[in-house]
Amino acid sequence: MSGSSSYDSNRPSPLDVPPVPRLTGTQWLICIIAAIGFAFDIYELLMGPLVFPTAIQELEGHRPGSPESLEWIRWLFFVPAFAGGIFGMLGGYLTDLLGRRRVLTFSILLYAISAFVAGFSTSIWMLLVMRCLVFIGVCVEFVAAVAWLAELFPDHKQREKVLGITQFFSSIGGLLVALANAIAIKYGESLPAIVLPDWIGLGEIKGVHEAWRYTLMSGLLPAIPLIVIRPFLPESPIWAQKKAAGQLRRPRFTELFAPELLRTTVVTTIMVACSFGAAFGAIQQVPQIVPGLPEVKSQIKAAIAEKLPEARREEIRQEMQGKPEKAISDRLAVEERKIAGPIQQRAAANVTSVQEIGGLTGRGLFAVLTIFILSRRSLIRLFLLPGLIIMPAVFAYTAVNSLTLLYVGIFLAGMVTVGQYSFWGNYLPTVYPVHLRGTGESFAHNIGGRMIGTSMAWLTTTLAKQPWVPIEAGPAKIAYVAAGIATIVYLVAIVASFVLPDPGIDMQEE
Repeated sequence: MSGSSSYDSNRPSPLDVPPVPRLTGTQWLICIIAAIGFAFDIYELLMGPLVFPTAIQELEGHRPGSPESLEWIRWLFFVPAFAGGIFGMLGGYLTDLLGRRRVLTFSILLYAISAFVAGFSTSIWMLLVMRCLVFIGVCVEFVAAVAWLAELFPDHKQREKVLGITQFFSSIGGLLVALANAIAIKYGESLPAIVLPDWIGLGEIKGVHEAWRYTLMSGLLPAIPLIVIRPFLPESPIWAQKKAAGQLRRPRFTELFAPELLRTTVVTTIMVACSFGAAFGAIQQVPQIVPGLPEVKSQIKAAIAEKLPEARREEIRQEMQGKPEKAISDRLAVEERKIAGPIQQRAAANVTSVQEIGGLTGRGLFAVLTIFILSRRSLIRLFLLPGLIIMPAVFAYTAVNSLTLLYVGIFLAGMVTVGQYSFWGNYLPTVYPVHLRGTGESFAHNIGGRMIGTSMAWLTTTLAKQPWVPIEAGPAKIAYVAAGIATIVYLVAIVASFVLPDPGIDMQEE
């Protein structure tokens, strides 16, 4: 019988395939520091939605949800993302030029120290600058860490597991920041006061026990284990060997658009932008959406009735007797905001925690599926197709009608959206050669994700301010706009997936 047999005698038997090597002590250290880095990447980024409304209220005097507050939130999302994208590109280039480990270490120290200093912000401009530095560190760290891990574990099964499991800790970071914020809200008054010496010349800190300040300062934590473990971390052996042998080609951005890489660069940039766009344009808007839910409004109304009864209101009026009615109304409004603020923050933190549990589930699901599904297109569509149904349903219905239903919906939204982040961490190292790996990853993540994708937060808040959008201004308007943004980016990603290069699991070499 002519033709090929169903059994190829030249193909190695399963018994001949060497077992996956066990991790050494050094490799365990590598995985630990990578997991910490990934966890605090998300920890640092998710601080923003939790602390911005109250930070703006203290620093600028604008109540949460007001047009002025939304304007500053737009800039606090957009400017740091833009800075992170630009300098993240440079960081990817330096990762290929100077080595993975060195750039990784510097980037973690940069975002950890910047987050700590942000807690001492005396103006909105200082907070904005510090958030820019945090974003730059995070954008550089992720690219350096993924390239580093992919090259330290050449066995594809081990590499897929290590990348999948360490990225799983990103969602742990989301849970941790929600927990840190909740602790800061509950115990802030008993924590040491946050003050600045006069000789620094940055001005006086008014809210010396504000929860948002303690939450930001907790971002210093990842620098502590890094300082201890750093001396034991090796450089990527592939990069180091090529560098020592003089075989490492100098990375050039123009190579990303050479004929053999053009489709890869364009399609991955678009799809990574969509992944980030769904998160920032919709999911990260939840803290602004939650205050409009009936259950939260009911809790606030009951708390105000209890803590600011008519008798107390009359006392305030007597204290301010002779002052303009507007001044009295403003004072009463301030008192109401003091009562409403913690309730809104707690509700937002609880929803964020559930979303991060969903994200954790999505990353865990990806880590399992990636072992069995070799087709990268099929794998990403397992998250995209359900998301096209889930996202608009969550934001156009549950996010405006029921806190209970939102818990369920945001879990599913986090699962299908955050699971895609792990996909890109595993996929991108396989499609670029060693000398271009950091540069290629950084282009997709920083131009696509950090600049285009995160700008969806700016777009959502901008559209939510427009009078021509036929919905009454407020949290519900943000929810409906977020639903539209999420639907569009999921549709674009699904279409783009049909032309996504499918390299399987083998990493591209020089």
